[in-house]
Formats: sequence, structure tokens, C-alpha cells
Amino acid sequence: MMKLRCAILDDYQQVALTAADWSRISDKVEVKSIDRHIDQPSELVEQISDCEIVVIMRERTPFRAALLAQLPRLKLLITTGMRNASIDMTAAASQGVIVCGTGGAGNATAELTWALLLGLARNIVQEHNAIRSGQWQSTIGTDLYGKKLGVLGLGKLGSKIAKFGQAFGMDVMAWSQNLTKERADEVGVRLAASKEELLENSDFVSIHLVLSDRTRGLIGAVELKRMRPSSYLINTSRAPIVDQAALAEALQNGWIAGAAVDVFEVEPLPKDDIYRSLPNLLTTPHIGYVSKANYEAFYTDVVGNIEAYLSGSPVRTLS
Repeated sequence: MMKLRCAILDDYQQVALTAADWSRISDKVEVKSIDRHIDQPSELVEQISDCEIVVIMRERTPFRAALLAQLPRLKLLITTGMRNASIDMTAAASQGVIVCGTGGAGNATAELTWALLLGLARNIVQEHNAIRSGQWQSTIGTDLYGKKLGVLGLGKLGSKIAKFGQAFGMDVMAWSQNLTKERADEVGVRLAASKEELLENSDFVSIHLVLSDRTRGLIGAVELKRMRPSSYLINTSRAPIVDQAALAEALQNGWIAGAAVDVFEVEPLPKDDIYRSLPNLLTTPHIGYVSKANYEAFYTDVVGNIEAYLSGSPVRTLS
């Protein structure tokens, strides 16, 4: 019997094939890994048009209707995570493509968020670079103890960040459109009366919201000007929640002291993007979920999804 073909996209670190036991399906599926991002649809179609199964890493490569229409052999599309806004689910369903997701280890993004916050507070990158260039003690750090941490969104990630802040002796408040006092009390934080109150009274603001029509552009020029000139913004959620041009302007004009972002509207970030050169912006290349435990969880579930599909009983399906 001829084997099905499976392509794994955007395997930047070339770890997909070693992060799980693919031998479980090797007698029925031929798997190939592509370790670079393909942003030209024509080239992508050329690479995967012979595949019945495609595995994608979060939103790195969108699967819109136009692309799906050029992949008539595609039967199973697997995304890491249980949510992917870059897949046209209606088009996939009309084409008979089953879309599945995966679980994850759960802590990687929260840990990176805190690393970015600490990096901002203590000027880690600047001091590292200063030592490399022969300097010594070129900045003064910001203390966390006693400072105010504002958390936008108090779901799984936001709650973890709130707990981290409390462990560092910070005064934590939270806000989102649907956040209740009961939920805030459950986590042990103060419910801000409004987004404006949170922004005006926080030394650090960390975003942990799902991107939606309500949250797109939630933080724009007006909101950034409400923040303190000494305050910092951290976004490891989704780039469009923050107006990207407004954030660049805020950093250039000193509306806020600095920011850290792990997410961008265009990824990989273009080489000439202003975000690559702003001195008070700490950037990481969307690595919030990139950890050993997370990848092992992702790809183990991918293999399990393929096994279930082959047996005729798909699991972790999305709709």
C-alpha cells in the first residue's frame, strides 16, 4: 500500500522529527520536515501539493481559502495548540479537510513573559552588550518590589503572571472586558475599575488577551499616552492587540520608558522593520511557546492525531 505523505512546516530548529516517536506511523506515512518559512504561496503549493497531511506551527503559515483550494490532496491539517486564527475553518470544512490541534506543556509563555519583564527592569541586554564592548555599569535598574503590575487578561497565562508578580512583592491589578471581581478575588488581585485606571497606575503592563474584534487595537496612541513615562509594556500575546505604529511612536517620544514584545504583525520580522532598531524595545522572535517540553507535547500529540485519523476516529478536532 502506498504511504500517505505528511509535511511539517516551519520547523526552524529542525527538532520536529526528534521531539516525538514518529516510528509509530512510519509504516503508513512518509514524513518530511521543512526548516524554513515559505512566504510565497506558489512555492508552498509546490512543496506540499502532494501531501495528504500537513502540520503547521501555530500561525506561522496561514491556511486561507485560496491556499486550501490549491491543495486538493489535503485531508488532515494539524496545528500546534488548540486555537489558530490563521486557518479558514469554513473553507477547510467545505473542502473536507479535518483540522486538529494539540495540547502543550503550558508554562513556557508565562516564563518568557517574566524573563522579558526582568530584562526590561534590569537592562539585561544593554548591560550584556556594554560588558562585551569594554564598559562597566552603564544603567540603573528598576526595582520590582512594591511596584504596580497591571495584567490585561486574567486567564491561564494572566493568572500565572499575576502570581509571579506577587512572588516578587508587586501590587497586582487586572482588567479585561469580561473580568469579574469574583475571578480577581480568586487569583488574589485587585480588579481595576477600567482599562484607563490600570494603564495610568501601573509600572509594568503585561498583555494576556485573545485576539478578537474587541481586542484588536485595544492599546493605541491614546492608551499609551495614559501610561507613565517611567512605565513598561510587555506583549507576548498577539501583536495586533497593540497599534504597532503607535507603540513605535511611544518609544521614540518617551511616552513610556520601554517595551518588550515577542509577537509581530509580520513574522519573521522584516529586516528593515523599525522594531529591529528601537533602543528601548526588547524583542524576541515569537519564542513564548518554544521550549523543549512544549515541543515534545506538540509533536507527540501530532503523531497521536495522525494515528487517530488513520484509524478513522480523529481526535482533538477544531471547528
